[in-house]
Amino acid sequence: MEKTSGFRWLGALLLGLALALPAAATDVHEYRLDNGMKVLVLPDHRASVAVSQVWYRVGSSSEASGITGISHVLEHMMFKGTERHPAGEFSRIIAANGGEENAFTGRDYTSYYQFLGSDRLAIAFELEADRMRHLTLPEKEFKKELEVVKEERLMRTDDQPEALTFERFSATAWFNSPYRFPVIGWMEDLNQLTVADLRQWYDRWYQPGNATLVVVGDVAPDAVFALAKRYFGAISPGKVAPLKPRQHGPRRIRIRAPAKRYFGAIPPGTVAPVKPRREPRQHGPRRIRIRAPAKVPYLIMGYHVPVLKTAGENAWEPYALDVLANVLDGGDSARLSRELVRRQEVAASAGAGYDLSTKYDTLFLLEANPAQGHTLAEVEAALLAQVERLRKALVSPEELARVKAQVIADDVFQRDSIRRQAITIGVLDSVGLDWRLMDEYVPRIKAVTAEQVRAVARKYLVDDNRTVAELVPLPVDDKQAKETP
Repeated sequence: MEKTSGFRWLGALLLGLALALPAAATDVHEYRLDNGMKVLVLPDHRASVAVSQVWYRVGSSSEASGITGISHVLEHMMFKGTERHPAGEFSRIIAANGGEENAFTGRDYTSYYQFLGSDRLAIAFELEADRMRHLTLPEKEFKKELEVVKEERLMRTDDQPEALTFERFSATAWFNSPYRFPVIGWMEDLNQLTVADLRQWYDRWYQPGNATLVVVGDVAPDAVFALAKRYFGAISPGKVAPLKPRQHGPRRIRIRAPAKRYFGAIPPGTVAPVKPRREPRQHGPRRIRIRAPAKVPYLIMGYHVPVLKTAGENAWEPYALDVLANVLDGGDSARLSRELVRRQEVAASAGAGYDLSTKYDTLFLLEANPAQGHTLAEVEAALLAQVERLRKALVSPEELARVKAQVIADDVFQRDSIRRQAITIGVLDSVGLDWRLMDEYVPRIKAVTAEQVRAVARKYLVDDNRTVAELVPLPVDDKQAKETP
Protein backbone atom coordinates (compact mmCIF):
# COMPACT_ATOMS: atom_id res chain seq x y z
CA MET A 1 0.00 0.00 0.00
CA GLU A 2 1.13 3.51 -0.65
CA LYS A 3 2.72 5.30 2.27
CA THR A 4 2.09 8.95 2.94
CA SER A 5 4.66 10.46 5.23
CA GLY A 6 7.03 13.35 5.75
CA PHE A 7 6.33 17.01 6.45
CA ARG A 8 9.35 18.85 5.05
CA TRP A 9 8.26 21.53 2.62
CA LEU A 10 10.04 21.11 -0.69
CA GLY A 11 9.71 24.00 -3.17
CA ALA A 12 9.08 23.24 -6.83
CA LEU A 13 11.10 24.60 -9.74
CA LEU A 14 9.63 27.36 -11.86
CA LEU A 15 9.74 25.19 -14.97
CA GLY A 16 6.22 24.05 -14.08
CA LEU A 17 4.98 27.49 -15.04
CA ALA A 18 5.99 26.94 -18.65
CA LEU A 19 3.66 23.97 -19.06
CA ALA A 20 0.09 24.18 -20.28
CA LEU A 21 -2.04 25.25 -17.35
CA PRO A 22 -4.57 22.72 -16.03
CA ALA A 23 -8.22 23.41 -15.41
CA ALA A 24 -9.27 25.50 -12.42
CA ALA A 25 -11.40 24.26 -9.54
CA THR A 26 -14.24 26.37 -10.91
CA ASP A 27 -14.41 23.80 -13.72
CA VAL A 28 -15.30 21.06 -11.21
CA HIS A 29 -18.78 19.63 -11.70
CA GLU A 30 -20.48 18.48 -8.51
CA TYR A 31 -23.27 15.91 -8.38
CA ARG A 32 -25.09 14.16 -5.58
CA LEU A 33 -26.57 10.70 -6.08
CA ASP A 34 -29.87 9.82 -4.47
CA ASN A 35 -28.00 7.62 -2.03
CA GLY A 36 -25.96 10.53 -0.69
CA MET A 37 -22.73 9.74 -2.51
CA LYS A 38 -20.98 12.80 -3.87
CA VAL A 39 -19.40 12.88 -7.34
CA LEU A 40 -16.81 15.53 -8.27
CA VAL A 41 -15.57 15.67 -11.86
CA LEU A 42 -12.85 17.94 -13.24
CA PRO A 43 -12.28 17.75 -17.01
CA ASP A 44 -8.65 18.02 -18.15
CA HIS A 45 -8.29 17.20 -21.82
CA ARG A 46 -4.51 17.40 -22.21
CA ALA A 47 -4.20 13.60 -22.48
CA SER A 48 -6.67 10.75 -22.98
CA VAL A 49 -6.26 9.46 -19.43
CA ALA A 50 -8.18 9.84 -16.18
CA VAL A 51 -7.75 9.20 -12.48
CA SER A 52 -10.66 7.76 -10.53
CA GLN A 53 -10.62 7.97 -6.74
CA VAL A 54 -13.11 6.84 -4.11
CA TRP A 55 -12.61 8.69 -0.83
CA TYR A 56 -14.08 7.42 2.44
CA ARG A 57 -14.24 9.90 5.31
CA VAL A 58 -12.58 7.57 7.79
CA GLY A 59 -8.99 7.33 8.96
CA SER A 60 -6.95 7.07 12.12
CA SER A 61 -8.68 10.16 13.56
CA SER A 62 -11.92 8.14 13.56
CA GLU A 63 -10.35 5.48 15.78
CA ALA A 64 -10.12 5.06 19.54
CA SER A 65 -7.74 3.34 21.90
CA GLY A 66 -7.87 -0.42 21.45
CA ILE A 67 -8.56 -0.38 17.71
CA THR A 68 -5.81 1.91 16.41
CA GLY A 69 -4.66 0.94 12.93
CA ILE A 70 -7.98 -0.62 11.95
CA SER A 71 -8.58 1.80 9.06
CA HIS A 72 -5.20 0.95 7.56
CA VAL A 73 -5.73 -2.80 8.00
CA LEU A 74 -9.09 -2.51 6.26
CA GLU A 75 -7.39 -0.71 3.38
CA HIS A 76 -5.19 -3.76 2.93
CA MET A 77 -8.17 -6.10 3.08
CA MET A 78 -10.02 -4.14 0.39
CA PHE A 79 -7.72 -5.91 -2.08
CA LYS A 80 -8.53 -9.37 -0.72
CA GLY A 81 -11.64 -9.98 -2.72
CA THR A 82 -15.38 -10.24 -3.01
CA GLU A 83 -17.41 -13.21 -4.19
CA ARG A 84 -17.49 -11.76 -7.67
CA HIS A 85 -13.84 -10.71 -7.74
CA PRO A 86 -11.62 -12.95 -5.57
CA ALA A 87 -8.30 -11.81 -4.11
CA GLY A 88 -5.91 -10.51 -6.75
CA GLU A 89 -8.49 -10.13 -9.50
CA PHE A 90 -9.04 -6.41 -8.90
CA SER A 91 -5.39 -5.65 -9.58
CA ARG A 92 -5.23 -8.12 -12.46
CA ILE A 93 -8.17 -6.51 -14.27
CA ILE A 94 -6.80 -2.99 -13.86
CA ALA A 95 -3.35 -4.08 -15.07
CA ALA A 96 -4.85 -5.95 -18.04
CA ASN A 97 -6.47 -2.69 -19.09
CA GLY A 98 -3.20 -0.76 -18.90
CA GLY A 99 -3.99 0.93 -15.61
CA GLU A 100 -2.40 1.47 -12.22
CA GLU A 101 -4.14 1.24 -8.85
CA ASN A 102 -3.35 1.66 -5.20
CA ALA A 103 -4.68 3.12 -1.96
CA PHE A 104 -3.60 5.13 1.03
CA THR A 105 -4.84 5.75 4.55
CA GLY A 106 -4.42 9.07 6.29
CA ARG A 107 -5.54 10.56 9.55
CA ASP A 108 -8.85 11.84 8.14
CA TYR A 109 -9.60 9.65 5.12
CA THR A 110 -8.91 6.48 3.16
CA SER A 111 -8.61 6.72 -0.63
CA TYR A 112 -8.62 4.12 -3.42
CA TYR A 113 -7.54 5.15 -6.89
CA GLN A 114 -7.04 3.94 -10.44
CA PHE A 115 -5.11 5.70 -13.21
CA LEU A 116 -6.10 4.46 -16.65
CA GLY A 117 -7.35 5.40 -20.10
CA SER A 118 -10.39 7.65 -19.90
CA ASP A 119 -12.43 5.15 -21.93
CA ARG A 120 -11.93 2.50 -19.19
CA LEU A 121 -13.56 4.29 -16.26
CA ALA A 122 -16.46 1.84 -16.18
CA ILE A 123 -14.05 -0.93 -15.21
CA ALA A 124 -12.79 1.03 -12.19
CA PHE A 125 -16.33 2.00 -11.19
CA GLU A 126 -17.63 -1.55 -11.28
CA LEU A 127 -14.75 -2.87 -9.20
CA GLU A 128 -15.06 -0.11 -6.61
CA ALA A 129 -18.83 -0.54 -6.38
CA ASP A 130 -18.39 -4.24 -5.80
CA ARG A 131 -15.98 -3.85 -2.91
CA MET A 132 -17.85 -0.96 -1.28
CA ARG A 133 -20.29 -3.42 0.29
CA HIS A 134 -19.27 -6.93 -0.79
CA LEU A 135 -15.95 -7.69 0.90
CA THR A 136 -15.79 -11.29 2.03
CA LEU A 137 -13.09 -10.62 4.68
CA PRO A 138 -11.93 -14.24 5.00
CA GLU A 139 -10.27 -15.06 8.33
CA LYS A 140 -7.27 -16.68 6.67
CA GLU A 141 -6.55 -13.65 4.48
CA PHE A 142 -7.08 -11.33 7.45
CA LYS A 143 -4.49 -13.13 9.56
CA LYS A 144 -1.96 -13.06 6.73
CA GLU A 145 -2.53 -9.39 5.98
CA LEU A 146 -2.40 -8.43 9.64
CA GLU A 147 1.09 -9.91 9.78
CA VAL A 148 2.01 -7.84 6.71
CA VAL A 149 0.85 -4.68 8.50
CA LYS A 150 2.82 -5.61 11.63
CA GLU A 151 5.92 -6.13 9.54
CA GLU A 152 5.29 -2.80 7.85
CA ARG A 153 5.13 -1.16 11.25
CA LEU A 154 8.39 -2.79 12.31
CA MET A 155 10.20 -1.72 9.15
CA ARG A 156 8.83 1.81 8.84
CA THR A 157 8.51 2.84 12.49
CA ASP A 158 10.01 0.58 15.12
CA ASP A 159 13.26 0.07 13.18
CA GLN A 160 13.43 3.68 11.96
CA PRO A 161 14.58 5.83 14.89
CA GLU A 162 13.36 9.18 13.52
CA ALA A 163 9.93 7.74 12.64
CA LEU A 164 9.75 6.19 16.10
CA THR A 165 10.63 9.55 17.65
CA PHE A 166 7.96 11.33 15.61
CA GLU A 167 5.34 8.79 16.69
CA ARG A 168 6.14 9.26 20.39
CA PHE A 169 6.36 13.02 19.88
CA SER A 170 2.82 13.08 18.46
CA ALA A 171 1.49 11.03 21.37
CA THR A 172 3.05 13.57 23.74
CA ALA A 173 1.95 16.71 21.91
CA TRP A 174 -1.70 15.63 21.80
CA PHE A 175 -3.73 14.75 24.90
CA ASN A 176 -7.27 14.49 23.50
CA SER A 177 -6.93 14.92 19.76
CA PRO A 178 -7.12 11.67 17.78
CA TYR A 179 -3.97 12.78 15.98
CA ARG A 180 -2.11 11.25 18.90
CA PHE A 181 -2.70 7.83 17.28
CA PRO A 182 -0.33 6.57 14.57
CA VAL A 183 -2.06 5.80 11.28
CA ILE A 184 -0.52 2.34 11.23
CA GLY A 185 -1.69 1.71 14.80
CA TRP A 186 0.01 0.69 18.01
CA MET A 187 1.45 -2.82 17.87
CA GLU A 188 -0.41 -3.68 21.08
CA ASP A 189 -3.73 -2.92 19.37
CA LEU A 190 -2.81 -4.73 16.17
CA ASN A 191 -2.06 -7.84 18.21
CA GLN A 192 -5.64 -7.82 19.53
CA LEU A 193 -7.45 -6.94 16.30
CA THR A 194 -10.00 -9.47 14.99
CA VAL A 195 -11.79 -9.93 11.70
CA ALA A 196 -15.05 -9.21 13.59
CA ASP A 197 -13.64 -5.77 14.51
CA LEU A 198 -12.84 -5.21 10.86
CA ARG A 199 -16.31 -6.24 9.72
CA GLN A 200 -17.94 -3.76 12.11
CA TRP A 201 -15.62 -0.99 10.95
CA TYR A 202 -16.33 -1.79 7.29
CA ASP A 203 -20.10 -1.90 7.83
CA ARG A 204 -20.06 1.41 9.69
CA TRP A 205 -17.91 3.56 7.43
CA TYR A 206 -17.94 2.06 3.94
CA GLN A 207 -21.29 3.52 2.96
CA PRO A 208 -22.16 5.61 -0.12
CA GLY A 209 -23.21 8.51 2.09
CA ASN A 210 -19.69 8.54 3.56
CA ALA A 211 -17.90 8.41 0.20
CA THR A 212 -16.93 10.80 -2.57
CA LEU A 213 -16.01 9.80 -6.09
CA VAL A 214 -13.42 12.13 -7.67
CA VAL A 215 -12.62 11.89 -11.38
CA VAL A 216 -10.09 14.11 -13.14
CA GLY A 217 -9.02 13.71 -16.77
CA ASP A 218 -10.20 13.57 -20.35
CA VAL A 219 -13.87 13.07 -19.54
CA ALA A 220 -17.31 14.59 -20.11
CA PRO A 221 -18.80 15.39 -16.66
CA ASP A 222 -22.40 14.41 -17.42
CA ALA A 223 -21.21 11.12 -18.93
CA VAL A 224 -19.18 10.39 -15.78
CA PHE A 225 -22.21 11.12 -13.63
CA ALA A 226 -24.36 8.80 -15.74
CA LEU A 227 -21.70 6.15 -15.41
CA ALA A 228 -21.55 6.74 -11.66
CA LYS A 229 -25.29 6.18 -11.37
CA ARG A 230 -24.79 2.95 -13.22
CA TYR A 231 -22.19 1.24 -11.11
CA PHE A 232 -23.24 1.54 -7.48
CA GLY A 233 -26.96 1.26 -8.03
CA ALA A 234 -27.98 -1.99 -6.38
CA ILE A 235 -26.23 -1.37 -3.07
CA SER A 236 -28.07 -0.28 0.07
CA PRO A 237 -26.32 0.85 3.26
CA GLY A 238 -25.96 -2.09 5.60
CA LYS A 239 -27.27 -4.49 3.02
CA VAL A 240 -25.57 -6.68 0.46
CA ALA A 241 -26.87 -6.23 -3.07
CA PRO A 242 -27.61 -9.35 -5.12
CA LEU A 243 -24.63 -10.39 -7.17
CA LYS A 244 -24.77 -9.95 -10.92
CA PRO A 245 -23.14 -12.59 -13.15
CA ARG A 246 -19.41 -12.48 -12.73
CA GLN A 247 -17.28 -11.37 -15.64
CA HIS A 248 -14.07 -13.16 -16.54
CA GLY A 249 -11.35 -11.07 -18.13
CA PRO A 250 -10.91 -7.40 -19.07
CA ARG A 251 -13.57 -5.19 -20.60
CA ARG A 252 -13.52 -2.30 -23.01
CA ILE A 253 -16.24 0.21 -22.21
CA ARG A 254 -16.36 3.79 -23.48
CA ILE A 255 -17.26 6.50 -21.02
CA ARG A 256 -20.01 7.88 -23.29
CA ALA A 257 -21.90 4.61 -23.41
CA PRO A 258 -25.54 4.68 -22.20
CA ALA A 259 -25.55 4.33 -18.42
CA LYS A 260 -28.10 3.57 -15.71
CA ARG A 261 -26.74 0.72 -13.77
CA TYR A 262 -24.37 1.04 -10.86
CA PHE A 263 -24.08 4.04 -8.50
CA GLY A 264 -27.56 5.45 -8.40
CA ALA A 265 -29.85 3.18 -6.43
CA ILE A 266 -27.97 3.32 -3.13
CA PRO A 267 -30.13 4.98 -0.43
CA PRO A 268 -28.53 7.71 1.68
CA GLY A 269 -25.94 6.40 4.11
CA THR A 270 -26.50 6.23 7.84
CA VAL A 271 -23.05 7.07 9.18
CA ALA A 272 -23.51 8.68 12.58
CA PRO A 273 -21.71 12.01 13.09
CA VAL A 274 -18.59 11.84 15.23
CA LYS A 275 -18.16 14.27 18.10
CA PRO A 276 -15.00 16.35 17.66
CA ARG A 277 -12.20 15.59 20.09
CA ARG A 278 -10.77 19.05 20.64
CA GLU A 279 -7.39 19.50 22.24
CA PRO A 280 -7.35 21.29 25.62
CA ARG A 281 -5.13 24.29 26.00
CA GLN A 282 -1.50 23.44 26.69
CA HIS A 283 -0.07 24.83 29.93
CA GLY A 284 3.69 24.83 29.63
CA PRO A 285 6.23 23.13 27.38
CA ARG A 286 6.43 19.35 27.08
CA ARG A 287 9.55 17.32 26.44
CA ILE A 288 10.39 13.68 25.89
CA ARG A 289 13.63 11.86 25.23
CA ILE A 290 13.77 8.74 23.09
CA ARG A 291 16.69 6.35 23.41
CA ALA A 292 16.99 4.03 20.43
CA PRO A 293 19.72 2.55 18.23
CA ALA A 294 20.56 5.27 15.70
CA LYS A 295 23.50 6.73 13.85
CA VAL A 296 22.71 10.43 14.39
CA PRO A 297 20.75 12.46 16.96
CA TYR A 298 17.47 14.06 15.94
CA LEU A 299 15.28 16.80 17.35
CA ILE A 300 11.68 17.68 16.54
CA MET A 301 9.49 20.38 18.05
CA GLY A 302 5.92 21.37 17.38
CA TYR A 303 3.44 24.12 18.22
CA HIS A 304 -0.35 23.73 18.23
CA VAL A 305 -1.85 25.80 15.41
CA PRO A 306 -5.19 26.13 13.60
CA VAL A 307 -5.98 24.97 10.07
CA LEU A 308 -8.49 26.06 7.43
CA LYS A 309 -11.21 23.93 9.04
CA THR A 310 -10.71 25.34 12.55
CA ALA A 311 -9.49 28.92 12.01
CA GLY A 312 -13.00 30.41 12.21
CA GLU A 313 -13.09 34.17 11.78
CA ASN A 314 -9.28 34.27 11.59
CA ALA A 315 -9.33 32.63 8.16
CA TRP A 316 -6.10 34.38 7.15
CA GLU A 317 -4.01 32.66 9.84
CA PRO A 318 -3.47 29.29 8.08
CA TYR A 319 -2.18 31.09 4.99
CA ALA A 320 0.17 33.20 7.11
CA LEU A 321 1.42 30.04 8.82
CA ASP A 322 1.98 28.46 5.41
CA VAL A 323 4.09 31.43 4.34
CA LEU A 324 5.94 31.32 7.66
CA ALA A 325 6.81 27.65 7.10
CA ASN A 326 8.24 28.54 3.72
CA VAL A 327 10.26 31.43 5.11
CA LEU A 328 11.99 28.82 7.26
CA ASP A 329 12.06 25.94 4.81
CA GLY A 330 11.10 26.85 1.25
CA GLY A 331 14.17 25.66 -0.62
CA ASP A 332 17.93 26.14 -0.35
CA SER A 333 17.59 29.90 0.05
CA ALA A 334 15.22 29.60 3.02
CA ARG A 335 16.40 30.53 6.49
CA LEU A 336 16.98 27.14 8.08
CA SER A 337 19.10 25.84 5.24
CA ARG A 338 20.92 29.12 4.78
CA GLU A 339 21.54 29.94 8.43
CA LEU A 340 21.73 26.66 10.36
CA VAL A 341 23.20 24.36 7.73
CA ARG A 342 25.49 26.53 5.61
CA ARG A 343 26.36 29.64 7.62
CA GLN A 344 26.46 28.43 11.24
CA GLU A 345 27.07 24.78 10.30
CA VAL A 346 25.30 23.73 13.50
CA ALA A 347 22.87 21.42 11.69
CA ALA A 348 23.44 18.73 9.10
CA SER A 349 19.82 19.17 8.02
CA ALA A 350 16.89 21.26 9.19
CA GLY A 351 13.29 21.66 8.12
CA ALA A 352 9.87 23.09 8.91
CA GLY A 353 6.40 21.98 7.95
CA TYR A 354 2.73 22.87 8.19
CA ASP A 355 -0.38 21.28 6.69
CA LEU A 356 -3.40 23.58 6.52
CA SER A 357 -5.79 20.93 5.10
CA THR A 358 -6.57 18.73 8.10
CA LYS A 359 -9.80 18.07 9.97
CA TYR A 360 -8.56 19.14 13.40
CA ASP A 361 -5.89 21.54 14.64
CA THR A 362 -2.40 20.47 13.67
CA LEU A 363 1.21 21.15 14.65
CA PHE A 364 3.65 23.63 13.18
CA LEU A 365 6.80 21.51 13.01
CA LEU A 366 10.53 22.16 13.18
CA GLU A 367 13.19 19.44 12.95
CA ALA A 368 16.95 19.11 12.70
CA ASN A 369 19.91 16.77 12.90
CA PRO A 370 22.97 18.29 14.58
CA ALA A 371 26.11 18.60 12.48
CA GLN A 372 29.10 16.57 13.55
CA GLY A 373 30.65 18.08 16.66
CA HIS A 374 27.42 19.82 17.70
CA THR A 375 24.77 18.79 20.20
CA LEU A 376 21.00 18.55 20.31
CA ALA A 377 20.97 21.47 22.74
CA GLU A 378 22.89 23.63 20.26
CA VAL A 379 20.62 22.81 17.34
CA GLU A 380 17.53 23.41 19.49
CA ALA A 381 18.86 26.79 20.52
CA ALA A 382 19.51 27.63 16.87
CA LEU A 383 15.94 26.69 15.89
CA LEU A 384 14.50 28.75 18.75
CA ALA A 385 16.63 31.70 17.70
CA GLN A 386 15.03 31.56 14.25
CA VAL A 387 11.59 31.44 15.86
CA GLU A 388 12.42 34.44 18.04
CA ARG A 389 13.66 36.33 14.99
CA LEU A 390 10.29 35.80 13.30
CA ARG A 391 8.49 36.94 16.45
CA LYS A 392 10.47 40.18 16.66
CA ALA A 393 11.27 41.35 13.14
CA LEU A 394 9.17 41.65 9.99
CA VAL A 395 10.12 39.55 6.99
CA SER A 396 11.63 41.85 4.39
CA PRO A 397 9.58 42.71 1.27
CA GLU A 398 12.17 40.95 -0.90
CA GLU A 399 12.12 37.75 1.13
CA LEU A 400 8.33 37.76 1.31
CA ALA A 401 8.07 38.16 -2.46
CA ARG A 402 10.52 35.32 -3.04
CA VAL A 403 8.67 33.00 -0.67
CA LYS A 404 5.31 33.78 -2.27
CA ALA A 405 6.73 33.14 -5.75
CA GLN A 406 8.09 29.79 -4.55
CA VAL A 407 4.78 28.74 -2.97
CA ILE A 408 2.80 29.76 -6.04
CA ALA A 409 5.21 27.98 -8.38
CA ASP A 410 4.86 24.82 -6.30
CA ASP A 411 1.07 25.04 -6.49
CA VAL A 412 1.11 25.49 -10.27
CA PHE A 413 3.60 22.69 -10.72
CA GLN A 414 1.50 20.27 -8.70
CA ARG A 415 -1.64 21.18 -10.62
CA ASP A 416 0.03 20.03 -13.81
CA SER A 417 -0.63 16.48 -12.59
CA ILE A 418 -4.18 15.18 -12.83
CA ARG A 419 -3.39 12.91 -9.90
CA ARG A 420 -2.40 15.84 -7.71
CA GLN A 421 -5.50 17.76 -8.76
CA ALA A 422 -7.68 14.80 -7.77
CA ILE A 423 -5.90 14.41 -4.43
CA THR A 424 -6.32 18.11 -3.64
CA ILE A 425 -10.04 17.94 -4.36
CA GLY A 426 -10.42 14.70 -2.42
CA VAL A 427 -8.54 15.92 0.64
CA LEU A 428 -10.48 19.18 0.88
CA ASP A 429 -13.80 17.41 0.54
CA SER A 430 -12.90 14.60 2.95
CA VAL A 431 -11.94 16.94 5.80
CA GLY A 432 -15.16 18.90 5.37
CA LEU A 433 -13.91 21.86 3.33
CA ASP A 434 -15.20 23.28 0.08
CA TRP A 435 -13.13 22.04 -2.86
CA ARG A 436 -13.34 25.58 -4.31
CA LEU A 437 -10.70 26.56 -1.77
CA MET A 438 -8.10 25.15 -4.14
CA ASP A 439 -8.67 28.19 -6.35
CA GLU A 440 -8.48 30.55 -3.38
CA TYR A 441 -5.07 29.30 -2.28
CA VAL A 442 -2.88 31.44 -4.54
CA PRO A 443 -4.85 34.71 -4.01
CA ARG A 444 -4.84 34.12 -0.24
CA ILE A 445 -1.09 33.49 -0.23
CA LYS A 446 -0.51 36.65 -2.28
CA ALA A 447 -2.53 38.63 0.28
CA VAL A 448 -0.41 37.58 3.28
CA THR A 449 1.52 40.49 4.78
CA ALA A 450 4.74 40.57 6.75
CA GLU A 451 2.74 41.82 9.73
CA GLN A 452 0.49 38.75 9.54
CA VAL A 453 3.48 36.42 9.44
CA ARG A 454 4.87 38.06 12.57
CA ALA A 455 1.43 38.01 14.22
CA VAL A 456 0.98 34.22 13.90
CA ALA A 457 4.56 33.68 15.07
CA ARG A 458 3.87 35.77 18.17
CA LYS A 459 0.52 34.10 18.83
CA TYR A 460 1.39 30.44 18.34
CA LEU A 461 5.18 29.93 18.44
CA VAL A 462 5.45 30.42 22.19
CA ASP A 463 7.07 28.37 24.94
CA ASP A 464 3.83 27.26 26.62
CA ASN A 465 2.58 25.87 23.29
CA ARG A 466 5.69 23.85 22.43
CA THR A 467 6.47 20.12 22.57
CA VAL A 468 10.01 18.86 22.00
CA ALA A 469 11.28 15.35 21.35
CA GLU A 470 14.95 14.35 21.35
CA LEU A 471 16.35 11.19 19.83
CA VAL A 472 19.44 10.17 21.79
CA PRO A 473 21.27 7.48 19.80
CA LEU A 474 22.18 4.17 21.35
CA PRO A 475 24.94 2.08 19.75
CA VAL A 476 23.92 0.30 16.55
CA ASP A 477 25.22 -3.28 16.60
CA ASP A 478 26.96 -4.79 13.59
CA LYS A 479 23.92 -6.75 12.41
CA GLN A 480 21.67 -3.69 12.51
CA ALA A 481 24.30 -1.60 10.77
CA LYS A 482 24.44 -4.08 7.88
CA GLU A 483 20.67 -4.15 7.57
CA THR A 484 20.27 -0.37 7.67
CA PRO A 485 20.08 1.00 4.11
